[in-house]
Amino acid sequence: MKYKTLGKSGISVSEIGFGAWTIALDWWGKKIEDGEAKRMLKKAYDLGINFFETADMYGKGKSEKLIGEVFKDMRDEIVISTKYGYDFENVEQIGHKELPQRFDSEFTENALKNSLNRLQTDYIDVYGLHNPKLNHIRDDKIFQTLDQMIRKEKIKTYQVALGPAIGWTQEGLEAMNRKNVSAVQTVYNILEQTPGNELIKNGERKNVGILVRVPDASGILTGKVKSDTKIDEKDHRSVRKGEWIKASLTKVEQLRPIAERNGLTVTELAIKFILSKKAVSSVFPTVISVDEIESFSAMSDGIYLSTSDMKEINDLYSSWPPYEIKATIQN
Repeated sequence: MKYKTLGKSGISVSEIGFGAWTIALDWWGKKIEDGEAKRMLKKAYDLGINFFETADMYGKGKSEKLIGEVFKDMRDEIVISTKYGYDFENVEQIGHKELPQRFDSEFTENALKNSLNRLQTDYIDVYGLHNPKLNHIRDDKIFQTLDQMIRKEKIKTYQVALGPAIGWTQEGLEAMNRKNVSAVQTVYNILEQTPGNELIKNGERKNVGILVRVPDASGILTGKVKSDTKIDEKDHRSVRKGEWIKASLTKVEQLRPIAERNGLTVTELAIKFILSKKAVSSVFPTVISVDEIESFSAMSDGIYLSTSDMKEINDLYSSWPPYEIKATIQN
């Protein structure tokens, strides 16, 4: 396992991180029981993964509790990242619909206290705004509260996680201007490089690390999703429509020769493409088993794609039609 520095924070994180939402939600075609979840977390650590990324709303605290139980006596050996901003305590989450958001000082302090308790720790390495919109990024009070939490040594640094879905370019760019934002998290993969490429370039300039989720393009790049795959409506991938799947599979075939001449699978090519970007600090593959953790961990071996391969991928991407990305509606 290789490690990178998370932006200006100075924190060393594994190139492959553990995105811990799947162990608390059955949104990826599988319900993971607590025992298996703990085995997955332990296996990830054994393989060199030190970066565990979660959020308070994942299973209404369940993901944080599992991490806290597994690593309660190993706090200095891991990096914990969690996020807040959704007021989930007194509402029922129906499907994947967004819940009410709050980032005011009182809510922030209470959310942080609850996360610390669930994680069984005195501090959080990377605290994050969960899917903030542009008005939140421009609200000085929110960041003043987080800066105060740093001074109190409750958190070390913070990130802005963009979402839901892909987009939120302006939010990401403006977040990087904040003094203690060490990372911006976004959807990014070899098929969906917008707005990631722009965020990566700005991240290099601002010394802000990029954290990547959905690196497998919702299963297209791992072969889990094929043209005839039926996706349950409760599955998070149900937002991917048939036309998108068909077009994506065509793009995969265009990428396959690059993978094969490098002795790589398409999945390995996809992950190494991301890891070859200097500003990317860590990638969170969607994992639902110990075997998948082992497979993705092995891809962090210090061997990156050549400049010529990266250019060929870029040229291919530039030839593909653009797609719609999400953004805060401006009045």
